[in-house]
Amino acid sequence: MRASATFTVASFVPAPVAPDPDFKTAVDVGVATMLKHYEGEIEGRSATVFVSAYDQNAGVGTYVAMESFEGSVAGRSGAFNFAHSATTHGEDRDAEYFVIVPSSGTGELEGISGTGGLSIDGDGTHHFWLDYELG
Repeated sequence: MRASATFTVASFVPAPVAPDPDFKTAVDVGVATMLKHYEGEIEGRSATVFVSAYDQNAGVGTYVAMESFEGSVAGRSGAFNFAHSATTHGEDRDAEYFVIVPSSGTGELEGISGTGGLSIDGDGTHHFWLDYELG
């Protein structure tokens, strides 16, 4: 089954975390927490731990995120975790990865499994979809 939504980032808070030892590379590694709100066939919110190596000026980098979602998917309510990552060279998304964490579903989303993805329109609209099964 597929469900989709748009989402907005309600907060993005950098976290003071430094690698030990702190090796210097051409692109710094950063950690942040995020709160997102979803609207559409997927309704709810997520709390995200976001790690990236990203050059703001060039728009180039890679991120890895772990999200805890609470809300509903196609009218079924509950919570679950998902992980995703991607690399960008500016306008594109490359080497994308997305997975629903096995055995993380609760409530009517217990047993949820699958994959998904993210895309961003030129106007900044963020899209999100899940290709999922309920076991």
